[in-house]
Amino acid sequence: MKSNKNIKKSYSLRVGKSNTGKGLFANELIPKGKFIIEYIGKDVKREDQENAKGKYLFATGRGLMIDGNIKENVARFINHSCNPNCEADGPRGRVYIRSLKAIKAGEELTYDYGKEYFDEHLKPKGCCCKKCATKAKN
Repeated sequence: MKSNKNIKKSYSLRVGKSNTGKGLFANELIPKGKFIIEYIGKDVKREDQENAKGKYLFATGRGLMIDGNIKENVARFINHSCNPNCEADGPRGRVYIRSLKAIKAGEELTYDYGKEYFDEHLKPKGCCCKKCATKAKN
């Protein structure tokens, strides 16, 4: 993980309408390389991980997993993109969302959910991120 000195206590964010339902949007400019928000959730016990189901599960290290489907986890509204402006990064047991590029006020936060999630949840329906939606129109 990069140094925690890049973590600002709070960027102004809002949950709003997205092309995939709800999304998380920046209310202010977020510079490149900044930690924006922590993805939080309930710990999933090791013995329960193999049978764990849900769209908000996040592996946080060897044998560690959290279920982010809790009201307090606003980061769960960050949608997938094949051309993301954020990435998930963190020390063992924690997940921080970091900007890969400058994010303008009003822009939706996105990160790549990874191949396993993509293949299980997104590929069957077709990816509807901006990059893929643009390709489909052409």
